[in-house]
Amino acid sequence: MEILQYTEDHRIFRDAVRKFCEKEVIPNVEKWEEAGITPKEAWLKLGEQGFLCMDVPEEYGGLGADFLYSVIVNEEMARTNHTGLAVGLHSDVVAPYITAYGSEEIKQRILPKCISGEYIAAVAMTEPNTGSDLANIRTTAQQDGDMVVINGQKTFISNGINCGVCVVAAKDPAEKDPYKAIDLFVVEADAPGFEKGRKLNKIGWHSQDTAELYFTDCRIPVGNRLGDKGAGFIMLMQKLQQERLICGIGAVAAAEVILERTIAYCKERSAFGKPISKFQNTQFELVEMATEVKLGRLFVDKCIADHMEGKSLPAEVSMLKYWTTEMVKNVADRCLQLHGGYGYCEEYPIARAWRDVRVMSIFAGTNEIMKTIAAKFMGL
Repeated sequence: MEILQYTEDHRIFRDAVRKFCEKEVIPNVEKWEEAGITPKEAWLKLGEQGFLCMDVPEEYGGLGADFLYSVIVNEEMARTNHTGLAVGLHSDVVAPYITAYGSEEIKQRILPKCISGEYIAAVAMTEPNTGSDLANIRTTAQQDGDMVVINGQKTFISNGINCGVCVVAAKDPAEKDPYKAIDLFVVEADAPGFEKGRKLNKIGWHSQDTAELYFTDCRIPVGNRLGDKGAGFIMLMQKLQQERLICGIGAVAAAEVILERTIAYCKERSAFGKPISKFQNTQFELVEMATEVKLGRLFVDKCIADHMEGKSLPAEVSMLKYWTTEMVKNVADRCLQLHGGYGYCEEYPIARAWRDVRVMSIFAGTNEIMKTIAAKFMGL
């Protein structure tokens, strides 16, 4: 019995997303990778098809769809073997902060633009000297009448160059409790004092516009604060479950497509007069990886089902995020080895996949942090 119960509507939707990717994404990947950024027009096309922020309620222009629609989009994006269109971040990480905690005015003004693709969304937590330790961020937010003034720097911000709206974590320097000092703010790209810095030159994720962001006396209305004052850290903790689940979904989907394509390659590639898939070592490698991928699929599907039921899964999603991202790195590395010298050539998809999956154990909280979280819930 399957853990997730996909309906015929879900299957029709998956087919539509896959056809869109085959027509609008995959043919352009090499061009986008070389350019080092994905054009905003691609996001607008996603919006036109209804593939962005699908869980947003209808009163804000969304479909009010269940989480399985987001799962489908993330899985099909993984099959494109590129990372420039960080749809999971946009739709399933950033937009939910606005939907859950934004004022009615913010939701009415911002969400429709996220749904259409006019606004590309980013979240700015990480700083040059602060990664997973959010309580020690240095970016400040001080209230000045009906305005808030933000000062600080953020780095490693995915969608940073293209973003039209950013959810920014900042702290009130007057609050001594570091956990009560943090607030989240909606900052639009045209806000005075908000500057996009350089696009980072990365090992992988070449078409993803990961950037540095600067806030210099950046003034925004106090109404752009999400939730109650001082509740930022709590909101981050509440939404990190879905973020880490999205990481696990992406990791498993990437591992599945990497393995699928490697099996096909091994059946076509011959050595010593027969396909390399007929050698025992190749068979053992593929079987071992297939087993790990299936285990990952079962784990992620169970967490998806529990998440959709509203269960709190801090230990489980931490375990999921660390295990699946380590698994996909291992699968990509072993699959590249099976490609031999060709695997190290750019014209073979495994080369980009191998580069791109490496960062998955770092972002959204390093895997070391994931293990620390799980250990606490185990009473260790």
